[in-house]
Amino acid sequence: MTDTFKQLERAELDSRLPLARVISAVRFNDDGLIPAIAQQHDSGEVLMMAWMNREALEETLASGRVCYWSRSRGKLWRKGETSGQQQHLRGACLDCDGDTLLLQVEQTGPACHTGRRSCFYVAMEDGEARIVSEPLIDPETLYRQPPERR
Repeated sequence: MTDTFKQLERAELDSRLPLARVISAVRFNDDGLIPAIAQQHDSGEVLMMAWMNREALEETLASGRVCYWSRSRGKLWRKGETSGQQQHLRGACLDCDGDTLLLQVEQTGPACHTGRRSCFYVAMEDGEARIVSEPLIDPETLYRQPPERR
């Protein structure tokens, strides 16, 4: 753990540090990524988990529009650029070790590429996996039209 996060452990309520210093102390993994959990800001519903690199984190904090790193595409992924289902940042917090982000967001429509509100729809219970939510939008419809036409 970095000295910055050790210092934050003992910091008083409402203490402040320069954001650049804290971002420099973030513990990105060997691929330069940090897990980011998106949570609906008003309900607390966990919507999805994705990855951010430093550039995605900085862009998200600067623009207020959530941006991730797409490992499959090897580039920045601005949530909603193909589906129109955007995430707008309402708050961002690091965990105590500086290696996980929690993003409070305003989600427009479904967060999941399956058309569901949340990516967490497969419950594991009593020796079975059970689907606990239906798609809000058919995924084929979700990705067929350009976002500006919706």
